[in-house]
Amino acid sequence: ALAGRGVEYLVGGAYALARHAGISRHTKDLDLFVRPADREAALSALAGAGFETEVTYSHWLAKARRGGFFVDLIYSSGNGVGVIDDGWFDHSVKGRVAGVPVRLSPAEEMIWHKAFIMERNRYDGADVAHVLRACGDRLDWERLLARFGPHWRVLYAHVVLFGFVYPAERTRISARVEEEFSRRLRAES
Repeated sequence: ALAGRGVEYLVGGAYALARHAGISRHTKDLDLFVRPADREAALSALAGAGFETEVTYSHWLAKARRGGFFVDLIYSSGNGVGVIDDGWFDHSVKGRVAGVPVRLSPAEEMIWHKAFIMERNRYDGADVAHVLRACGDRLDWERLLARFGPHWRVLYAHVVLFGFVYPAERTRISARVEEEFSRRLRAES
């Protein structure tokens, strides 16, 4: 429906996690990422395909459902920090979902988006650790640090936890990255 209307989107969630971390899980929905400017066009395309649509949270999430099918249309993070922008699309990777060629969310942006999900009923830190384990040695750390900007300590916390969760895999994150965190900590003293 989105492709037919020329709406660019990325597939994220469980499908991107499977690609980047090799972990498959069955979920009840499909996470599609779009730029905020494309939200209305995406909702219109889904409504045209018979989905009931709603803007659940105007700053980051809309939903669509048809029968037993659910789509989360994501255009930012819940805290408003991680807006879906051109960088997501520029660094996306090729994939297939239900036999359809698609673009998947990049690993760096997936980490950025999931790292802030620390709520009473949901914590995506395990997903962050799994992606770090699978991709840590090939991530574009400069881009990832730039994404976090002034919130770099959130990423640092996940890197520290990664070393606890996967102690034998610590070398997947280069010493250069660890040194950058140390440099930033010293600069704040």
